Amino acid sequence: MIENLTRAEYETLLRQDLGTFAARCFQDLNPQTELAMNWHLEVIAAKLTAVREGKIRRLIINLPPRHLKSLMASIAFPAWCLGHDSSAQILSVSYAQDLADKLARDCRSIMTSPWYRQIFPTRLAPHRQAVQEFITTRQGYRLATSTGGVLTGRGADLILIDDPLKPEEALSEARRDATNDWYANTLYSRLNDKRRGGIVIIMQRLHEDDLVGHVLGQEPWEVVCFPAIAEAEEVHEIETIWG
Repeated sequence: MIENLTRAEYETLLRQDLGTFAARCFQDLNPQTELAMNWHLEVIAAKLTAVREGKIRRLIINLPPRHLKSLMASIAFPAWCLGHDSSAQILSVSYAQDLADKLARDCRSIMTSPWYRQIFPTRLAPHRQAVQEFITTRQGYRLATSTGGVLTGRGADLILIDDPLKPEEALSEARRDATNDWYANTLYSRLNDKRRGGIVIIMQRLHEDDLVGHVLGQEPWEVVCFPAIAEAEEVHEIETIWG
């Protein structure tokens, strides 16, 4: 269907539809690999879009590894959000700083690409493009940190948590407690507005007391789960630009 669109129509679709935007990001970052767009990516895109629109404030997405969760939540989504609102303040968290930096580097690459600059007016400040924190000309930013990182003085309209705990650390009660405590005592307090700010946790479930297990009893969350092996038929109702 996209092949039949004019350039102007395709650019409009990139602005309006996160799924299409994410597919273009994948193409840029993996030019030798063809993306097979699966239905679960459409569900993730719709739920993340609802977060940006303020329809969902707290979102958990659980899915197995190698299902493009980082592309969707840590690369495409923050770039798309900053495209629509260049003053947005976004914190992006992963379990290790080198991983957080890699995802930030990919996001920055998208935001400085010619096609992104064609569809969005957002520009990065010329002298504020460090990997761990790049800032727009309207003082929005994407700040990358690892679990346990220092965030003194930093605020966020949107917090994205992408695998906050290494799988091999999940059996350590000390590591689980440290992750959960950091979320509760440091990360959560960074929201500029607790009622209107958004938090997304996207991760593989690792333990009954991992971060997802910890937060579920604290406030209402929208939970989307994609099991590795479906034991029953699933129906996900979503809103998209297609209806």
